[in-house]
Amino acid sequence: MRPDTLVEDLGENLLGWLVGQRWFRAKARGVAKAGTERASVLVGGASTAGPTLVHAMVTVDDTDLYQVPLGVRAEVPEHLEHAVIGRVGDHAVYDATHDAELMGPLLDLVADGVSVAGLTFRAEPGVELERGLRARPIGVEQSNTSVVYGAQYILKLYRRPDPGPNRDVDLHRALRSAGATHIAAPLGVISGVFGEGDTVLGFLQDFLPNSVEGWATATASVRDLLAEGDLHADEVGGDFAGEAHRLGAAVAEVHAALALATGSDSTGPGRIAAEVDAMHERLDVVLAEVPELASDEPSLREAFDAVRELREPLVVQQVHGDLHLGQVLRTTSGWVLIDFEGEPATTPAQRQVPRSPLRDVAAMLRSFDYAAFHLLAGNLAGNLEDGAERQLSARASEWSDRNRTAFCDGYAEVAGDPRAQPTLLRALELDKAVYEVRYEHHNRPDWLAIPLAAIRRRS
Repeated sequence: MRPDTLVEDLGENLLGWLVGQRWFRAKARGVAKAGTERASVLVGGASTAGPTLVHAMVTVDDTDLYQVPLGVRAEVPEHLEHAVIGRVGDHAVYDATHDAELMGPLLDLVADGVSVAGLTFRAEPGVELERGLRARPIGVEQSNTSVVYGAQYILKLYRRPDPGPNRDVDLHRALRSAGATHIAAPLGVISGVFGEGDTVLGFLQDFLPNSVEGWATATASVRDLLAEGDLHADEVGGDFAGEAHRLGAAVAEVHAALALATGSDSTGPGRIAAEVDAMHERLDVVLAEVPELASDEPSLREAFDAVRELREPLVVQQVHGDLHLGQVLRTTSGWVLIDFEGEPATTPAQRQVPRSPLRDVAAMLRSFDYAAFHLLAGNLAGNLEDGAERQLSARASEWSDRNRTAFCDGYAEVAGDPRAQPTLLRALELDKAVYEVRYEHHNRPDWLAIPLAAIRRRS
């Protein structure tokens, strides 16, 4: 078995496995072949009886580059059988991120600050890492894979890494330098040189073991409310408004820290016009794909064009870029924002462009709407003729409005009130909803009614 031919040796088995992964982005266009950009042994090898970790950078159809750590064993233990991709000769080859024995040494390499097999492992300046902690994979993620070490650290492996500056790492470093408290501290980086230059492959941060994802907390509150159909949102024990208020303040503090660390600027009519044009272009794409949106076109275009009439310059800066309730964690000491990579559907260059902080606010307001209505998506698609369904929908709307207001109130206590710019906020929220329409149409058609209903309420 040769590491440099392992990808080709797996052949159709690897292609089939790649297409089945949530982080694989080329599902829609189909995949013809996978090849090796670089593959090398990081752990183990022919001279050891134990498992081998082969770090493979895989090209798909000679265009997209993916990071695929591969484990190789003669005999696969039962707990790893689900991760097997195929067999090469007498050995099974599997997704190594599920193997604690192979992932554990990555932490030690970062702690040692070494270069191995063309990869560089470095801790952040002044960081001393504890070595020898047991590794375990964590959950299913949309675009990356994370490994937790003990209860101290979490390593994010970028499955489709982009050459050049890594926005996630850079903004965390900037926020740390500004003294931001609503982030997980950056601790180390794994990188390599591929294609156009230095590429960040992994990012080590503080792990927050007693945290709860914002989506889980918010949707539990919605379930409590809908289970008590005759009560209002402020009368149910799981009322989320206090947390929404604190979350708004946390987001505003992060925005302030980003502005301090990376700067801000004011945009004139030309940039504003370009942003409005981009909104119309995105709408054009979605209208061509989703006929259900056609009746809303006039009101959407009117809302977008209203932004052209704004006379005050818009302040722009670095923002989170992909903010929603799944990107925030509630810890014992407050809210933490995670994953500053930016919108996955945009290019790395587009993610670096400064934006209005209201784009993050609009995205979070949309997320509250999703949390409120996700259990009623089927009802939204109908006429709500049943009295009980109408009552549930009314309660969901009340929950959404209450928490949207609380979030903005919390934000306003730290920074300017986002509601003071209603024309821009409305346009950004509708632009986000148009994006959601396209996403749900292609990925979760049962949820398409959620953004469609929101557009009809907000426009």
